[in-house]
Amino acid sequence: MKPSGQAAPPPFVRLAAHEVRWRLLSELARSDLRVRELVALVGEPQNLVSYHLRLLRSAGLVSARRSSFDGRDSYYHLDLERCADALTAAGAALHPALRLSPAGTSEPPGAETSKAPSVLFLCTGNSARSPMAEALLRRRVGSRAEVTSAGSHPKARLHPHAVGVLRRRYAIDLSGRRPRHLDTLTGRRFDYVISLCDKVREVCPDFGGHPRRLHWSIPDPAGEDDCLAFDRTAAEIDTRVRHLQPVLFPATRQEVRP
Repeated sequence: MKPSGQAAPPPFVRLAAHEVRWRLLSELARSDLRVRELVALVGEPQNLVSYHLRLLRSAGLVSARRSSFDGRDSYYHLDLERCADALTAAGAALHPALRLSPAGTSEPPGAETSKAPSVLFLCTGNSARSPMAEALLRRRVGSRAEVTSAGSHPKARLHPHAVGVLRRRYAIDLSGRRPRHLDTLTGRRFDYVISLCDKVREVCPDFGGHPRRLHWSIPDPAGEDDCLAFDRTAAEIDTRVRHLQPVLFPATRQEVRP
């Protein structure tokens, strides 16, 4: 029996303290995944995994989207922004001195001499999602990373709404950019290969050097052909790109807030 007036642990602490839920959060922090993949990774029965996913979804920490490759399947995604807010609130609830604040952007001595990580973004047409991801990451990290993108079935040109939203909201000019075929990258090595399309994830070839494979399940905004859909897609990609920075540069304190 808890003493009178003693506060209960914050909801995030109660949720994350369970071993299975913590393992699910840890796996989803790396990549969007399907239930069967989570079952294999955490080594628990599907009904138990589905139960804990429902709790995480009810708390708003995890969301699900139907796969564009197989509509009977869904990808689960961890909302890192909401997790950061929940962790900040949990620290402040224990003691004001533990209120978390965004990390600085200063680099440790010698960071500039480390090898620049190479990142490849993939989608089907290389006309919207993957070139937007390429441009938004390059905008944030400059020459500290080698960034490119490609598609399994590239379109003839970039989608005009993709070009427009990057120019309007992020001051990025992609007017001279053309979609690139995945085959043109044969023989190149990458540290990270990130698919933004459920379809291309299924056909992505193996790359030498054992790159880290990540998946961001993001619907194709061209399916709606609406400027607002491209605005939403660009904002989601930019959020994911911000949280990718500490992964690419683990020895560097990164600002992951807007």
